[in-house]
Amino acid sequence: MPPDHRRVDPRRKPRQVRAELTRGRILAAAAHVFAEYGYAAGTTNRIAEEARVSIGSLYQYFPNKDAILAELLVQHIGGGTTGGTADGGGEDILAMSLQDALRTLVRATIDNHRGDPHLLRIMLEQAPRSSGLAEKLARYEKERVAQIRELLEKHPDAHVRDVDTAAVLIVSTIEFVTHNLMSEPRPVEARRLEDELVTMLSRYLAP
Repeated sequence: MPPDHRRVDPRRKPRQVRAELTRGRILAAAAHVFAEYGYAAGTTNRIAEEARVSIGSLYQYFPNKDAILAELLVQHIGGGTTGGTADGGGEDILAMSLQDALRTLVRATIDNHRGDPHLLRIMLEQAPRSSGLAEKLARYEKERVAQIRELLEKHPDAHVRDVDTAAVLIVSTIEFVTHNLMSEPRPVEARRLEDELVTMLSRYLAP
């Protein structure tokens, strides 16, 4: 049977400041509870107690802990973006050297994976995949690939035969390597990971 997507979609999008603060407190409490107890033992009762809200209040925002974990993953995904495009906000990566542009992109991804590696593994391995979450993941990947494609097309020092394939490869490499190495119980030191990834990608793009 197809999955019930309603079970992992937030029930209510708060509009008032107080409601938004309560929702944020629930998510912060859930991150702490999942990291400390694991997903199976991270019950909604524990989350509500940690957030200092009633269980009824928690259910006004999320139907179950699957929806809470899915929302944490969405926030994690959104935190790894950077506005570094030729015509967008943030740093203009096209004005940088190729190595500095790659470092900016790699560092943004690594910075988004700092924190509790146990919680990161839970989000990556146990977060339910609703249709809404799948759409957000696809949109995020599309934006990242478009950003890298623009870099490859416009930067004078980037040399690849197939821009489209190279853009997908670079995004997949940065995401996969960072996800795996930063979610280990003893993650690779962030600066070493950054340096090695930048070196590897620089040699691929400018042999």
